[in-house]
Amino acid sequence: MGILDLLKKEGSTLSKHDGATPPTNPLTLKTSKLHAQADGTTGYSLNGNDKTEVSRAYNAYDDGQANVLPQPSGLDLQGRTPTGYSNPETGQTFP
Repeated sequence: MGILDLLKKEGSTLSKHDGATPPTNPLTLKTSKLHAQADGTTGYSLNGNDKTEVSRAYNAYDDGQANVLPQPSGLDLQGRTPTGYSNPETGQTFP
């Protein structure tokens, strides 16, 4: 009997699905609004759009862990090019 057969037969406290294929994370699908929407507009990860829908999908994925939805990055510039860049640690700016 191989290790996979043993895992499937007896299970393990270290495995959520005991050797079975886990369900697909809904936030990895093209229909997910986590990163962008079908029309190209930004999604939750950049500016918080569709938080309710993303949060529901995020918490529906059962991976055996507590799923706390991270805050959006806030990096979306709505298509604008920044005039310069700055180092948040030193305050040094770059053209």
